[in-house]
Amino acid sequence: MVTFIDTLLPHQLSPAVSFLLIAVSVATSALTAAIGLGGGIALIAVMANVMPVAALVPVHGVIQFGSNFSRALVLIRHIDWSILGWFAAGAVCGAALGGSVAVTLPAPYLRLGIACFVLWTVWGKPPKLERARKPAIAAAGFVATLLSMFFGAAGPVGASVLSTLGLTRHQFVASQGATALLMHLMKIIAFGLLGFAFAPWLGLIVLMIISGFFGTLFGSRLLGRMQEATFKKGFKLILTLLALNLLRQAGEALFFS
Repeated sequence: MVTFIDTLLPHQLSPAVSFLLIAVSVATSALTAAIGLGGGIALIAVMANVMPVAALVPVHGVIQFGSNFSRALVLIRHIDWSILGWFAAGAVCGAALGGSVAVTLPAPYLRLGIACFVLWTVWGKPPKLERARKPAIAAAGFVATLLSMFFGAAGPVGASVLSTLGLTRHQFVASQGATALLMHLMKIIAFGLLGFAFAPWLGLIVLMIISGFFGTLFGSRLLGRMQEATFKKGFKLILTLLALNLLRQAGEALFFS
């Protein structure tokens, strides 16, 4: 017997896999709301093991748009709107370019470059960008949106720049959510223009966005109870793990392929 839920789920996946992704959406949204990033990359890492490659980045982009929308909405009073405006300017340019530059570069070198940049930002002595925040944020919007077209999640790029602007933890998480929302919106528009069919995946997308909203509520409560020092340590740990994972992927592609 075919149930109503079965009609909502994509036929390319089994119901068990679909429900697994819905549960993972809760956990990854909570992680992002509490720390500021990490959920998007964690989610696409799981999705990459169970979904068709052609649908991976477009579907992930819509789900992350919904997740970041809920995060920005919950923390809207903490958003730095000047950051959002300049990031949008860069994101539009990155989407317009469409990846003509990135396509010509081997993916392992892109991952290697991002990983080194993130590690330098976290553990080195990068310059504070309060005085040059406008061009820095616009550049982050451009690069993050461009790379997001290929890797699905490029949150560490924008987060690395935002972390140098002297924001509080609430301002950081709220502004990072708003900028990521813009990045994924540009990506959705681009894939739509390229002809990707979102309709077969719409039911799963909606269910994962709804479940992600509850994860965002939980993670936002955790953020409010977290000490500033604890937040900074957690943020550094997550960024470092993400960068090391990028280094691992780059190394495997360069030396073991």
